[in-house]
Amino acid sequence: MMQETVPIPPGFSRHFRHSPVTDPWEPIYSRQTEDVVVLGLVADAAHTNSRGFVHGGLISALVDNAMGLSCARRLGQGSSLVTVNLALDFLSAAQVGQWLEFDTVFMKPGATLAFAQAFVTADGAPCARASGVFRVVKKATH
Repeated sequence: MMQETVPIPPGFSRHFRHSPVTDPWEPIYSRQTEDVVVLGLVADAAHTNSRGFVHGGLISALVDNAMGLSCARRLGQGSSLVTVNLALDFLSAAQVGQWLEFDTVFMKPGATLAFAQAFVTADGAPCARASGVFRVVKKATH
């Protein structure tokens, strides 16, 4: 595993949520504001494809996660979300050693569907843009 020489930007701390799919990609960081959850990580060799740049599957999974968490944050307690549609455009390749940030820039949460758009940056330069539609699932109350 690569030694982290890239400084973690202010406001980020270890991500509060863990998942079996993202556990191998740790450490993942997050920064929460009133409206969004921004994810971030330092790209490591374990995040790359056979060509040596960050794999699109990792970018897809984490931008999906960031948009879903941001919509859930906006909707408040009592709701969870499942992805209905995810569209992703790759703008440039992200490289090992770069700080990747997954930032939701637009949300329209509704009672049954939530819509979001996000950008992924590598050292501040756009490398992907995404849009997602999420189904709002009310948590069961007992």
